[in-house]
Amino acid sequence: EVQLVESGGGLVQPGGSLRLSCAASGFTLSSSSMSWVRRAPGKGLEWVSSISGDGGSTTYRGSVKGRFTISRDNAKNTLSLQMNSLKPEDTAVYYCVKTVALARPPLSQGTQVTVSS
Repeated sequence: EVQLVESGGGLVQPGGSLRLSCAASGFTLSSSSMSWVRRAPGKGLEWVSSISGDGGSTTYRGSVKGRFTISRDNAKNTLSLQMNSLKPEDTAVYYCVKTVALARPPLSQGTQVTVSS
């Protein structure tokens, strides 16, 4: 059974940093492109970033480019998202998903990120 568990969210002031982690189990992480998506209050699901199976290729939505860094450790079955220079508009629940499942609602619980002074 595929299981993805996100952690690392919290409350941070504008300009602060957080590092999100996603623990994967039930499948071979290295064989899957992975992504982070988010859902802000009252809004739909929004793609944030993706990384290829070997970690050699990454993509970001424009509003987070230069501030967020996606990475993976296939040996540890973990996916990460380093978020710097956080803004109030980054407030959302963040989910890790398989890239092939981007069109589907996340099944995991996600982790709440709140950026506020």
